Order: sequence, then structure tokens, then C-alpha cells
Amino acid sequence: MKKFYFLSSCSTCKRILQELQLSESVVQVDIKKAPLTANDLEALVAKSGSYEALFSKRAQLYKQRNLKDQKLNEEDFKALLLEHYTFLKRPVLLTPTQVVIGNSAAAVAAMKSALDE
Repeated sequence: MKKFYFLSSCSTCKRILQELQLSESVVQVDIKKAPLTANDLEALVAKSGSYEALFSKRAQLYKQRNLKDQKLNEEDFKALLLEHYTFLKRPVLLTPTQVVIGNSAAAVAAMKSALDE
């Protein structure tokens, strides 16, 4: 099963959603309405290799809490990702074989390729 995690209020996510033209077979998960569960997060980490890879250091809460001044470990990243949706680097496409994270041009191209699998 393919899942696309995004934030519906994010203009970048909206643009990428339009660009990808997801089929009905791809489950779309608005992380604000359906926050990540521990099981969701474990499935993403299994493919990405770390919690930090899924973590957005550009999130407003990251800056507000002065987290950049702290030495965060994998357990910290995991707890923060489960605590609030804003910490997920987005969008994220999960397929049976891989995970593609972020909104760079390379990530969007990789998402397109992964959707064609």
C-alpha cells in the first residue's frame, strides 16, 4: 500500500499534491487531522533508517522551543514526532519498497518515480 503524508494547510504540500496527481490507490493522510501513530512512525523509520531523517528542523515549534541549542538523540526525535505533526518533514511518500521525504525538486521527482512502481 502507498501512503502520502501531507499537511492540508501547507501550500507546498498542495502544490506537490497537484503535481503528483495521486491515484485513488494512494492513501492520503492529512497529518493535522490524523496525526502520526507509533505504528505509522515505525513504518516510516523502517524505510528511512532514522527518526532524524523524518524530522523537520524548519518547524516553528523547533525554533520556538530553542531545540537547535539542544543535543537531540533518536528517542528525542521520536517523541517530538509523536507529540506534534509540525515536526514531520513533509510531504512523505511511503511505498512498499521505499520512503521519499521532503519537498525538494529531487524528492518530488523521486516520488513520481516511486508512484510508477
